[in-house]
Amino acid sequence: MAEIKVPELAESISEGTIAQWLKQPGDYVEQGEYLLELETDKVNVELTAEESGVLKEVLKDSGDTVQVGEVIGTIAAGEAGGSESAAPAPEQESAPASKEEPAAAQKEEAVKEEPKSGNGRTIASPAARKLAREKGLDLSEIPTVDPLGRVRKQDVASYQKNEAPASAPKANAAVQNEQPGKPIERERMSRRRQTIAKRLVEVQQTAAMLTTFNEVDMTAVMDLRKRRKDAFLEQNDVKLGFMSFFTKAVVAALKKYPLLNAEIQGDELVLKKFYDIGIAVAANEGLVVPVVRDADRLSFAGIEKEIGHLAKKARDNKLSLNELQGGSFTITNGGTFGSLLSTPILNSPQVGILGMHKIQLRPVAIDEERFENRPMMYLALSYDHRIVDGKEAVGFLVTIKNLLEDPEQLLLEG
Repeated sequence: MAEIKVPELAESISEGTIAQWLKQPGDYVEQGEYLLELETDKVNVELTAEESGVLKEVLKDSGDTVQVGEVIGTIAAGEAGGSESAAPAPEQESAPASKEEPAAAQKEEAVKEEPKSGNGRTIASPAARKLAREKGLDLSEIPTVDPLGRVRKQDVASYQKNEAPASAPKANAAVQNEQPGKPIERERMSRRRQTIAKRLVEVQQTAAMLTTFNEVDMTAVMDLRKRRKDAFLEQNDVKLGFMSFFTKAVVAALKKYPLLNAEIQGDELVLKKFYDIGIAVAANEGLVVPVVRDADRLSFAGIEKEIGHLAKKARDNKLSLNELQGGSFTITNGGTFGSLLSTPILNSPQVGILGMHKIQLRPVAIDEERFENRPMMYLALSYDHRIVDGKEAVGFLVTIKNLLEDPEQLLLEG
């Protein structure tokens, strides 16, 4: 009998939540085959079987919080369809009908009346338990056609569909007391969303966060992209986007204002001599910030390829913990969703984050007599005022503005 334990995930992660079991008790699994999906504060991790056998027991259900090292199930060595799930023995099949039928009927009736496990719990798949919790249903009240009396997900879904009108007043009594006559729906926050909420509040409570703004004329960058995009794509097999320009500009500004590439540890400043830039990506389960390592050493094409690669992994929920840790500064682009102006929140323990926004045509004074419509973007820099003064923050943002309005400087900045 082999125990299924929650493995060591990362130094900063001590627990997780079971998102779903990919195998059910009684299923045969090969060594290395995926057993379950574990949701952590940062990423989802798929755990594999360490040896072949039958998944004997599941000790934790979907939605349960588990600790590193905790036993969450067992695997018994053997083939699928072991003694517990095997068909009736030949001597039982050949027994007289007058003896077999009453016994089968008694067994079926017992299953219908009390489908319980040895510890008194209703036998149900993890998916069924999760759905029952979401629907506010008692598993012991749900009928099942499973010969072993186990409640399946489809049993819960069918019962909810057919029985909901009768059970709704009981399940929603507390809700109706809170909002009489107003329909609402309760949904459990994912572990990642809980972590995001907790850390954002912590940042606002622990950092002296301040935001300064500026605007940049994107005419030069857009003209350069228009002239070079086809050749760039043909040569590098990746499109020339805005993020490589902003990443290069941020690296140059960090070199000029190193305190924005630092962090506070106790009563010490840790000045980072590397430039690992986090790029915020909106995934289905919440915002994640994968890190472009050594961005100062990458070309425009290298930055675009790395950002595209990380963004795809984020959307597919395939990011590793290493790809999310250790950034020194973050860039977030609310403009992709139409945001005109915002105040980004720091990605602790970093002390600076740059917010990009929507490019919008606005009339700009060229001189005392002339106005032109120019593609303008508002920039926002949020910073920790405990170590970064206003003069440095404004200078940092002006440096980025100047580099983007004369992008040929980015080549000279390396």
